[in-house]
Amino acid sequence: MLRTIDNRHRQPLAGPRKVLRQDENGTPDYIRRSWLRCLNQYHLDPKSEREPYVLPRQERVQRKERNRDLLALADAELAHLYHQLAGSGYSIILTDRDGVLLDYYGDFSFRNAAFRTGLVLGAMWDEEHGGTNGMGTCLVERTPLIVHREQHFFTRNSGLTCCAAPIFDHCGELIAVLDASGESDRAQQHTLVLVNMAAQMIENRLFLHQFRDAFVVRFHSRPELLGTWGEGIIALDGAGLITAIDRNALFQLGLKSPAELLGSPLERLFTISLSALLARSQRKSFHPLTLYDARHGGRVFAIAQAPQSKRSGRPNCAAEVAPDLLDPGRGPLEALDFGDPVMARNIQAARRILARDIPILLTGESGTGKECFARALHASSERAEKPFVALHCGSLAEPTAPAEPPGGVPVSLSEQIYARIIQANGGTLFLDDVGELPPALQTQLLHLIEERALPCAMTKEAVRIDVQLVSATRRDLQEKVQRGEFREDLFYRLQGLLLTLPTLRERRDKAAVIRHIFAQESAATPAVSMSEDMVDALKAYSWPGNIRQLRNVLRGMIAMRSSNQLDAGCLPAEYGAGEVHAEDGLAEEAKSLNPLERAERSALLHEIELHQGNLSRVAQSLGIGRNTLYRNLRRLRITLPIRR
Repeated sequence: MLRTIDNRHRQPLAGPRKVLRQDENGTPDYIRRSWLRCLNQYHLDPKSEREPYVLPRQERVQRKERNRDLLALADAELAHLYHQLAGSGYSIILTDRDGVLLDYYGDFSFRNAAFRTGLVLGAMWDEEHGGTNGMGTCLVERTPLIVHREQHFFTRNSGLTCCAAPIFDHCGELIAVLDASGESDRAQQHTLVLVNMAAQMIENRLFLHQFRDAFVVRFHSRPELLGTWGEGIIALDGAGLITAIDRNALFQLGLKSPAELLGSPLERLFTISLSALLARSQRKSFHPLTLYDARHGGRVFAIAQAPQSKRSGRPNCAAEVAPDLLDPGRGPLEALDFGDPVMARNIQAARRILARDIPILLTGESGTGKECFARALHASSERAEKPFVALHCGSLAEPTAPAEPPGGVPVSLSEQIYARIIQANGGTLFLDDVGELPPALQTQLLHLIEERALPCAMTKEAVRIDVQLVSATRRDLQEKVQRGEFREDLFYRLQGLLLTLPTLRERRDKAAVIRHIFAQESAATPAVSMSEDMVDALKAYSWPGNIRQLRNVLRGMIAMRSSNQLDAGCLPAEYGAGEVHAEDGLAEEAKSLNPLERAERSALLHEIELHQGNLSRVAQSLGIGRNTLYRNLRRLRITLPIRR
């Protein structure tokens, strides 16, 4: 119960006491602490009707100028959050570190209430002036929180629900609060999650802006979440020493304070130097790279960027760090051109439409590099600083509800799909294996393309979506259309530009591709070299699994090498060289497979062992859906006590 309350406060405290009596165990501790501060520290009267304090105009102008970068970088996230909550009765508010309201996106249904309660530019919403409220209490508690209706200290605010999240700078100092306030009872926790995600995106933008002249490493334990609110970010100087680290990075690395790493080389964290990481990022067209924690052996996925001044007009960010490894005249798309005329035409066609809102459909056999091409396209576009989100359609389940119920409003996507599309907003959405999309989801995808909107999770209002759509398939979609398995109207909407990636056996630049993939796979072990006779042997093979199969073979040979010189004798027997092994050493279930299937089986077993039986991670590593992985397990006679 509340303590140290004198007679002056007994009568006005009916509201706080009533809440405590009715919901003794349900009132959050942070609300109780705030009420005590309002009573004992600020001596506030809960029934006070005094007007909220608004700063004089000159001071408001000065504060906006002091927070110019914050306001500029936060504006897009405020607008995006407002559209996500459109029609739900919430307004989006940004305050500075003192609780002064700096910016405001207002819902028209809430405009009158906003003015009545003092949600106006320049108003003071710290606890001393606003009592217990989302913004002021968040400033004190420094954590995301909800203040719901009667939990507000002032009776005049008891109709409000506030969801607030703090925004920190790179030093861990609280610099702002993002808040969604409204007269709504709906989806409080859902709203708080969205507010917190937006607050962390603002933090990321501030960090990247603050260190735009530094080298930056961005990482996450899941590759598809790079570029989203949850990624960790590290800034380094030209010598490769860590100068700043954000709180998401601290969390992912299990650290308590940036001081544990400041001034240390990148090698203290990961088993790679900054120059090597920049070189590998460039060679892989900024596709997420697998890195390993130098302390605990954990795995993350990362990309590296050079200072903005070195990226401007010259996408090869590592040129000045590793000039012997990179060609500073080639961008991410051009870096995929090794001399094959078909690939060159694909790159030129993709380059011509980069600035246009035209869907792209990539076709080709499995393993030809469709996702790599999509990532290079994204990295070459004006959306490069926005998220690239991959959605593997083969793993999506058919929704149980009808796709188009009465009234013509599409059903909501599953939370997973909805969240991924929202994450891609402003960037690129890559639909892999789009030919495997269930029929009901085909209808929803067509609606997304035509309307550029998603149904809001809380209301019938739509959330506007701005994405570059890139799809990929290894199937003949026209055949699926003829069989009635794929919507014809969706097929024509997806192929604004149709590009077919050549198989490895058809490419005229096969030797260059082999050397390029080898350089990528051996980047962490630069002493390893490859002889010309091995290049010739690899060129002679047909590679039915294309670049993915080549990569796995090279990766295996590098890992299993007995010396740093790899020649044709190091190749497995089924690839046309090396010692032929007896069938007796094979598992009984593998003896009916042909040599290529045995090699594929061996490589897949290696991946499963590497990921300790976690099939989700195996599928992610191979770039395929779980359903495809299960089919491969059956085809290759693999039966394991697999963890699911």
